[in-house]
Amino acid sequence: MHRTIFTTPVVSTLLRGFSLAWLRLAGWTVQGQLAPEARKSVFIAAPHTSNWDLPYTLFAAFALRLTPYWMGKASIFRFPFGGLMRYLGGIPVDRSKSSNLVSASAEALQAADGPVQLIVPPEGTRSKTVYWKTGFYWIAATAKLPIVMAYMDYPRKLVGLGPLFTPSGDIEADMAQIKRYYAQYKGKNSDQFTHE
Repeated sequence: MHRTIFTTPVVSTLLRGFSLAWLRLAGWTVQGQLAPEARKSVFIAAPHTSNWDLPYTLFAAFALRLTPYWMGKASIFRFPFGGLMRYLGGIPVDRSKSSNLVSASAEALQAADGPVQLIVPPEGTRSKTVYWKTGFYWIAATAKLPIVMAYMDYPRKLVGLGPLFTPSGDIEADMAQIKRYYAQYKGKNSDQFTHE
């Protein structure tokens, strides 16, 4: 995995202090902590309904002492912001090309020599969508890693880490259980998020 702002020693320490102060001043509460067995894991990032989700996710990641990488559409990695997005932990995904993203992501997670959390929004977009993409599930199952059910609730100003989830292989039953968990949270644009 490439070097990021989270793995740059002095910078990450300073930004953790800033993030904790900013979240506190903005009225947000950070909940949970990363379990030792989830040092390498796949994070669900839901609900994902706004561009504001990225900065809040970054602040929360510093506050929780995470080593996150996140997937974003390739267009946000174009000049002049591409280098910055990668430094913030971004990994570009070209949705127009068919590639084996699941295998490549699972291999990268297994090969990483330190802690790494791959953040994947199941909706795959900030726009309203009825169906969740299952990439996060198959990446975790292939890499034999836990899924961390991370959340962001705008009305209550809560951000944090929920329980760990281990894929059973029965994707329909597992997805139903995961979606039931997320029914309690609302995104910034709550009408764009469905847990059905």
